[in-house]
Amino acid sequence: MPDEDGYFGEDIATDYDESSAAMFRPEAVDPVVDVLAGLAGAGPALEFGVGTGRIALPLAARGTPVHGIELSRAMADRLRAKPGGDAVDVTIGDFATTTAPGGPFAVVYLVFNTINNLTTQNAQVDCFRNAAAQLRPGGTLVIEVGVPDLRRLPPGQTAVPFRVDAEGWAFDTYDVATQAMSSHYVTIDDGKAEHWSIPFRYVWPAELDLMARLAGLRLRDRWEGWSRAPFTGESTGHVSVWEKPAA
Repeated sequence: MPDEDGYFGEDIATDYDESSAAMFRPEAVDPVVDVLAGLAGAGPALEFGVGTGRIALPLAARGTPVHGIELSRAMADRLRAKPGGDAVDVTIGDFATTTAPGGPFAVVYLVFNTINNLTTQNAQVDCFRNAAAQLRPGGTLVIEVGVPDLRRLPPGQTAVPFRVDAEGWAFDTYDVATQAMSSHYVTIDDGKAEHWSIPFRYVWPAELDLMARLAGLRLRDRWEGWSRAPFTGESTGHVSVWEKPAA
């Protein structure tokens, strides 16, 4: 069960960077920072769900003032302990409703499926409204999120595996009636299995566009990824950029 840190408490924060090591490699980080730095210009930028600073720290190192909102104190503590951590101010709170100091912001962004951590449609709508309220005119909201992998579900099946190896396995489960999903991780250590899961709510690109419209934002760009490749019907994820109209 989650504690005051949500599903990212001390037990997860302790080795979060190691468990997501591939996402911390330069080839995964640099394209993200390139896009965000270009959108932010002189800044400032605001990250919803800043975590341990995977993107915020290198973005700040580029000279963009960065603020973060993070529910988990344990994750925020890891960020602050890193070199350059004092350059990123973090406000503890729910990013669907929490306001950060230092605004209005040139760009607000959520990466690595963070929008799915809000497990109701109402909370996701609130997130868009919260972002729009903290953007300056002409500013942008950027979201990186996967496209629901429902085409891999035959009738009667609810689970899709995405990792199987000698150290364990991982799979997603879907409820297509409610758009609820959970990611499950089973690790095997010395012959013993340990299970951990986290709930999400998957969301479609068109649904995100409607949330943006309700918040007064308009779609500017949608790419398959941070390289700005075109988004197609075969894309497994997207990076979408919505703009707040200039005053």
